Amino acid sequence: MPKFDPQLIKVMRSALEEAMTRVPSEYATSATKVFLAEYILEAAAQGQTRYDQFVTAAAGQLEQTINLLFTQPDTNQSHARLRTFQR
Repeated sequence: MPKFDPQLIKVMRSALEEAMTRVPSEYATSATKVFLAEYILEAAAQGQTRYDQFVTAAAGQLEQTINLLFTQPDTNQSHARLRTFQR
């Protein structure tokens, strides 16, 4: 896993908080936040360094994340995935 300097981590955290403000309240869970953080980390690992790039990376995956977490068929596998991220 790449190492990021403290200033970049602050930028990524701020971008994550901004991205979370765009999540409808009924979907604003810790699991959603984890997924959006992963998108921001992926962007940073690919060389992105700007706040707006991180917000775009996370917000651009918001619909997909909500669909993945909240509209999956009711199966044991999807429930296990949610439990893993809700811890």
